[in-house]
Amino acid sequence: MQLPEIFEPFFTTKPVGKGAGIGLAIGKEIVVEKHGGQLTCISAPGDGAEFIVEIPLSQVMNKVQR
Repeated sequence: MQLPEIFEPFFTTKPVGKGAGIGLAIGKEIVVEKHGGQLTCISAPGDGAEFIVEIPLSQVMNKVQR
């Protein structure tokens, strides 16, 4: 099951006052917008969630060489 809304700012499944819902939005900004990568979540009710973080090697190498 794919859950694209989980990467939206302030989306949360927690009760009011138990979380701001910005953690995954910030993670997506760092991975996708800053590094040109991909952030994917695969989830199934009762089975937990798997997050796949892909960052292009060329972006990493360019930053290391500076």
